[in-house]
Amino acid sequence: MVVRKEAVYVRRRRVALLVVVAFVALSVLGVSRLVGFLSGGTAEAAAPQPVATKPVAPEPTIPVPTPHPVEPQGAAGPSAKTAMVRVLRLSGDLTPKSVVASKQGLVFAQNMMYRHTITAFRADGARLRTIDDSVDLAKFRVKGHEGPAKGSPVEAAFTPGGRYAWVSNYSMSGKGYGSEGLDTCTKGDGTSPSTVYRVDTRTFAIDKVVAVGSVPKYVALTPDGKTVLVTNWCSWDLSLISASTGKEAARIPLGGKYPRGIAVSPDSRTAYIALMGSDRVVRVDLAARTVHPYAQTGDGPRHIVESPDGKYLYVTNNGDGTVSKLDRRSGKVIKWVHTGKEPRSMAISPDGAAIYSVNYESSTVTKLRTSDLAVVDEVKTDYHPIGITYEPTRKMVWVACYGGSILVFDDSRLPVA
Repeated sequence: MVVRKEAVYVRRRRVALLVVVAFVALSVLGVSRLVGFLSGGTAEAAAPQPVATKPVAPEPTIPVPTPHPVEPQGAAGPSAKTAMVRVLRLSGDLTPKSVVASKQGLVFAQNMMYRHTITAFRADGARLRTIDDSVDLAKFRVKGHEGPAKGSPVEAAFTPGGRYAWVSNYSMSGKGYGSEGLDTCTKGDGTSPSTVYRVDTRTFAIDKVVAVGSVPKYVALTPDGKTVLVTNWCSWDLSLISASTGKEAARIPLGGKYPRGIAVSPDSRTAYIALMGSDRVVRVDLAARTVHPYAQTGDGPRHIVESPDGKYLYVTNNGDGTVSKLDRRSGKVIKWVHTGKEPRSMAISPDGAAIYSVNYESSTVTKLRTSDLAVVDEVKTDYHPIGITYEPTRKMVWVACYGGSILVFDDSRLPVA
């Protein structure tokens, strides 16, 4: 065979080669699409997909503090056997009434009317944002109180996915509101109603304001995320808010003074409410919106936590200085134990093996083993510890002290022998 070397023939052979290469490439692509189609996919599914990127986390306004354990720590261990060791003390522009952690590594501290703010922290202690509680009520269509107003954040609850936090306001100040609410109020004494806010945890903006009863204290969500529950201290009732519409769906009289703590059954059908002005916890059928007797736990029941498996409830009794363990289904008190003076808020470890109670007048945190309510640890705090939460991503216990500080305890490690 004679190969012609003239320039024109060389160019023709190059063009032919390019045509062959393009044909082969198209054939291969066609086969891959055909295979994807025959296997139940589509051409788009078979094609390379862009790599997903994680949302950019907000930059801290105050950098990550360096942990300083106050005593030696051992190896990692289960929560029933670990020892609480303080690693951080956070302060500055804080008067925290409560501190609440999401499952996604975000912590909110509610600073009441003393600062008119919510402070957002990352799980490592970095301060992300200070959220002002000022709102324009006309924007949120709160009737009778149009115009600017200030709240006083007291408690918070995160939605199951962590996208939002619902925050109760002890009282509001602005057009149409009376004087600040008081803990010594009486039902029907004219104490002004208040609100709860919804905070978007991506933007840290207040995006919903819902009018509720007088001096709302505790706030919780049903496990299915559909309903927000708020105990109204001075109107002695329970507000039910639709999480989807952001509107109050019902307000249920509770038949007792000063309701506070809330726990909800795993099926989201029943709420258990601590009536702090008594010795009782009541049961609320959320579908029927009826209230029933449930348990007598001790003087001044304040806070309730539920075991992860839904079998037990634990209640702090502020007047008795005790914590009670209840069978959730029957309401029977299984056991109670003394902790310190005026136990207030509680937290429970994700494995359900330990609970933590702040003792307001003792300035301590008592750690109890849930299986038998044995005291397994106790640590000193700053003056008047009032709020507590378990931050699960780092196994840290955060304690809000009313005087203006938050203490962070590492509870992931065994004590040094």
